[in-house]
Amino acid sequence: AGLEKFHPFDGRKYGRAWKVLRRHFGRPLHRLLVKPPGPITYEQLRQFHDPAYLRKLRDRAFLAKLLEIPPLRRVPAWLIERLILRRMRWATMGTIVAAREALTHGIAVNLSGGYHHASPANGHGFCAFADVGLAIADLRSSGLLSQEDKVIYVDLDAHQGNGVCRTFVNDPRVLIYDQYNRNTFPLDSEARRRIDCDVAVPKRCHPADYLSPLQDRLPPFLDSVTSTGRVGIANYNAGTDVYIEDQLGGLSLSAPQVLQRDRFVLNELVNRNIPTLVLLSGGYSPESYQLVASMVEYIIETWGGLTPRT
Repeated sequence: AGLEKFHPFDGRKYGRAWKVLRRHFGRPLHRLLVKPPGPITYEQLRQFHDPAYLRKLRDRAFLAKLLEIPPLRRVPAWLIERLILRRMRWATMGTIVAAREALTHGIAVNLSGGYHHASPANGHGFCAFADVGLAIADLRSSGLLSQEDKVIYVDLDAHQGNGVCRTFVNDPRVLIYDQYNRNTFPLDSEARRRIDCDVAVPKRCHPADYLSPLQDRLPPFLDSVTSTGRVGIANYNAGTDVYIEDQLGGLSLSAPQVLQRDRFVLNELVNRNIPTLVLLSGGYSPESYQLVASMVEYIIETWGGLTPRT
């Protein structure tokens, strides 16, 4: 949408990642593609989000603050809807569709989504819609998840997933592992109390001091959840803003270490036979799309039945 002039998020990274994947796998890649039927509607959003909050999305000043782009105060709300919010509604429907696909196929990726700062009552930090909460609500209401099924949420975006914590603040069926930079946005101490396994790392910590806690703490967390009841689905929020060149994440992983992280988490989940939904969440570097593509290439080559074209 041309927003790169005002915000470090690359709005074209999803398309760029798809082009890398298409070059890597060729035409067979389309066999794995599932397109959302359309953007989620505001009528559907009102079944989950506070209607008063959704009405605020017509306010230019509110939108400028939510999206962290002050010049949007001078842009008509209808244009913001068309250029930004409608794309987020497509992405939100993508999360809902991918969650259903994960239950069918064992693992699915939405090449967008992961709006982990949004909650039913508010948007925050460039996140307008609580797509994770909407997807879980859809699975439960449709009977694809039972009301007793547990949900595992693993958030490795560099920023604390405070909106997800607020979404599920009174829902003990959702178990949250969140590993994030403790010295940066959103610094939400109230939401932090909802995290079941809270792994806060310091700014610019050595990569080993990021990867070692993950390797030490995620497996026992997963075992503790799976030992106490059926896990219906896991969501891996795979933010690439842990990359050393990221403009907002404040962490220090190299590109190979980001992929190492992703491979570790995905194998821990899939090897426990937990259906896994993967969302992309944050990433604010020119290389973010390539980091995404590398992870998805691994998923497709490992579980999708495709090999790179020669």
